[in-house]
Amino acid sequence: MIKQQNVKLGFALAMLTAVMWGIVPIAMKYALVVVDPLTLAWSRLAISALGITIWLAYKKQFPNLMMFRKHRRFVLLMIAGFGLLGNFALFANAVQYLSATTAQVVGQTGIVIFMISSAFIFRERLRPTQIIGILVLLVGLALFFNKNIVDLFSNMSSYGIGVWLGLLASVSWACYALAQKVLLQKLRAEQLLWLIYLICTVFLLPFTSPSKIINADATQLFAIIFCGLNTIIAYGALVMAMERWQAAQVSAITTLTPLFSLIFSDFFALIWPEKFAMQYLNILGYIGAVSVVAGAMFATIGHYIWHPRKGWLINRNKGEE
Repeated sequence: MIKQQNVKLGFALAMLTAVMWGIVPIAMKYALVVVDPLTLAWSRLAISALGITIWLAYKKQFPNLMMFRKHRRFVLLMIAGFGLLGNFALFANAVQYLSATTAQVVGQTGIVIFMISSAFIFRERLRPTQIIGILVLLVGLALFFNKNIVDLFSNMSSYGIGVWLGLLASVSWACYALAQKVLLQKLRAEQLLWLIYLICTVFLLPFTSPSKIINADATQLFAIIFCGLNTIIAYGALVMAMERWQAAQVSAITTLTPLFSLIFSDFFALIWPEKFAMQYLNILGYIGAVSVVAGAMFATIGHYIWHPRKGWLINRNKGEE
């Protein structure tokens, strides 16, 4: 049984992950003033690769690369590597056109794609709560984009391009997550991330312009470095949270990411209106954002709360304790 102090620490670490993921697109938008999206994505990956290299060297836990002599494992590693590379590159491009909140709301579709893909590839049966959660999330997306939904299909405005890039980033993330799910049976999370970050850093380098970073002022340089450190801290906290708390609960907390993006976007806009823009949503937009988060959360942990035959499980579980 998980100790109470571990549960509290796991919750805190999961919240830290959600907060860091909520802030990162805000920092990315600020950094994109001076660097292009691919260079920013590469700098995030390079800083992360360096950080994990130092950590693994300290712990003396570098993976045994001979395991990838098996063709299947090597192919899965490439799928995971290029999946995450595509996610970082496409998401950075999407952020260039979208607000931080919109980018993170679109990013929640990755959960839907991953769940549906897992059902087909791993022959996992979708629970009724997952289906309900997915439907709520999709309705939430329609509500969130209520003012611009026609633009997504009728003409390719910059907003529409950003949304479609965000959706492609989610597809790419789902490919990474599916391959990662198999590889984590043989590797520790930090070992696998180290390999993936190295692959991404090497293959993305020819398409970047690191020299542009020199033109950044102090605050822009801080934003670029923060984006890289953010990745290390967020994923590190996520791994430690899952070691101390159940994975489903941790995943549920991370679905709060879009709400943190919305909160911090408005907060920074109030403090530095000349540098950050306020996120303007109508009532349906706010309801949609909350619905997206609620749907993603219910799809993740709904089976702990409700069962189609047994009804609500919360009071019953408390009674058993």
